[in-house]
Amino acid sequence: MTAPLIALDQVEKRFGAFTALHGVSAEIREGEFFSLLGPSGCGKTTLLRCIAGFEQPTGGEIRIDGASMEGVPANRRPTNMVFQSYAIFPHLDVAQNVGYGLRRLGLKREEAARRVEEALAMVDLAGYGARPSGKLSGGQRQRVALARALVMRPRVLLLDEPLSALDKKLREQMQAELRRLQRAVGITFILVTHDQEEALIMSDRIAVMFDGRIAQVADSETLYRRPVSRRVAAFIGVMNFLEARVSSASDKGIDAEIEGLGRVALRAEQAPGGASGALSAGLRPELLSLLWPGESAERVVEGLVEDVVYYGYMTDFAVRLDGMARPLTVSMRNAAGRRPPSKGERVRVGWSAESVVLLA
Repeated sequence: MTAPLIALDQVEKRFGAFTALHGVSAEIREGEFFSLLGPSGCGKTTLLRCIAGFEQPTGGEIRIDGASMEGVPANRRPTNMVFQSYAIFPHLDVAQNVGYGLRRLGLKREEAARRVEEALAMVDLAGYGARPSGKLSGGQRQRVALARALVMRPRVLLLDEPLSALDKKLREQMQAELRRLQRAVGITFILVTHDQEEALIMSDRIAVMFDGRIAQVADSETLYRRPVSRRVAAFIGVMNFLEARVSSASDKGIDAEIEGLGRVALRAEQAPGGASGALSAGLRPELLSLLWPGESAERVVEGLVEDVVYYGYMTDFAVRLDGMARPLTVSMRNAAGRRPPSKGERVRVGWSAESVVLLA
């Protein structure tokens, strides 16, 4: 198996009496888009700064391409960082901003200019070199910051919530452009974000962090469909949680009684965190469906619509199943010619055993 480009081995970081990172271990592969995802204060930016060399761990080790980074300053690491603020110099034009870091390399003027133009072309800003920095839009400033990092040809590009200041539409556009750029240049990107959708869209793998620890590392689909804990499931998208009691569990399968749904047989992999202890059954809202007259499903339960929230392309229904204390959320894509149920209507809810995940 190929050695990882970055290896984090029991990395700890303390600020006085406060511990920001508790023995974090992970491996990041060359050429992958890797995201550190978690709520504010979970340690993701501290970990990124430790990789960059702006913070020194108080325990553990960081290795890049097999070499320990202990004592190696930021400017001697094969990394470059794009900050949340972009840090564009207002008194310099675009080309001067992009080429600022090249000064210490001692390149000839022609070579430096060629590399600046190459970096600007990568981020679709060819011909913008002479433009004053103060005349740039938010999206263009973000691209200049990316070009300034890429012009140094790092092995690893570190991104500290670079899209957080953009409006929703531009943010979505830049997510696609960042992913395209990463695939085009082929270098490792490590993104810090608190936006679950952003991480799912852009990443090859995601490390979910809480309280200075990594709770799960997985690709987007695995993280969404098979989270290892209720806390991870609740943070990634929307999840319905129902009480579950396991009557038997083995490598061959699990028998469980689920609140409102009854008895169900599950495969062992549907309990990624194990099938012992106090458990909940998790079901994603879009894996439930409201059945129209004549429609059928693997499993069917009945309930009452208590609320309807319209999103344009989707509608969320709060449905209280018979015998349940709280409603489930059911998400349905809106279709022409089909009248959605209204508040107060009785409905049938279709579901399948495959859609259930057991979580501690």
